[in-house]
Amino acid sequence: MIYSLLKIPARLAFRIYCRHLDIDNKEMLKLKGPLLIASNHPNSFLDAVILATLFDQPVHALARGDVFNTPFLTKFFAAIKILPVYRITEGAHNLQENYTTFDACEEIFKKKGVVLIFSEGNCQNEWHLRPLKKGTARLALNSWKEGVSVKVLPLSINYDSFRSFGKNIKIRTGELITEKDIDIAEPYGKNIQSFNEKLQSQLQQLVVQIDSKDTAAIHKEFYHPISTFKKIALALPALIGWLVHAPIYYPSKKIGWNMVYHKDHVDSMVASLIFLSYPLYLTLWSVLVYWLVGGWWWLLVWAIFPFLAWSCIQLKNQADKAK
Repeated sequence: MIYSLLKIPARLAFRIYCRHLDIDNKEMLKLKGPLLIASNHPNSFLDAVILATLFDQPVHALARGDVFNTPFLTKFFAAIKILPVYRITEGAHNLQENYTTFDACEEIFKKKGVVLIFSEGNCQNEWHLRPLKKGTARLALNSWKEGVSVKVLPLSINYDSFRSFGKNIKIRTGELITEKDIDIAEPYGKNIQSFNEKLQSQLQQLVVQIDSKDTAAIHKEFYHPISTFKKIALALPALIGWLVHAPIYYPSKKIGWNMVYHKDHVDSMVASLIFLSYPLYLTLWSVLVYWLVGGWWWLLVWAIFPFLAWSCIQLKNQADKAK
């Protein structure tokens, strides 16, 4: 229930947050389960949020286990279809919990559901594919051995910037990997290696590979032109949009920087703070308009303000520096 309720406003918010979205094969977003999405992981939990808004079916995402540190958060994450995966750095005693998560994933596959796993294992703000962990291979192989015909979709999510609000994003999808591509009669270790080689080969082609210091190459890769007419038409709304949203954007950015201990999570935190506080912000403006004007004019705030924010983002500079 919570997942479904959040997905609607999240989809709307994403259309504002994302300046331009380029998907190479939109039909892949309509794939039915059992499906395992194997993705790179450049931008913390924002990667999962964006992909969950794009796929038609509900997406169960695997996330680092150390964030499940209170009973409330554990229940909340379960409600929005997020399952924990523990690494050795989070305590060897927690690794047994991964079997519970993998069993839950197999049950999701049996019900023709969709699971998202970040095959690199951790997040890092960069235009580069890191070596793959074994989790994706184990999840796929174990399901195949249980007779569950899960399909594996190699997918990359690529951002023009990891520090600015309003982005150009590229989603690239590869060819499905199925049990027919792996000889499961061979030793398990060899299966793991063979699977990872196939997945790594595909993701290597899908992930944008650029040196983080090469801003010219980043700009060239992600730049999306804007027509002169659009620039003129949106100039005034964009200016007003910047003025009325500065009171929520800049404090959220400041708070976001102070809340995280690792800079690779800043972008996701700032976006989340704005998403969660924006309804309250619009409510305050609605009260102000009602107090000044009266009548039903306050309702226009909920339509006009998102348009002003969208206009501002459409005309902003592209491909800001990531570091």
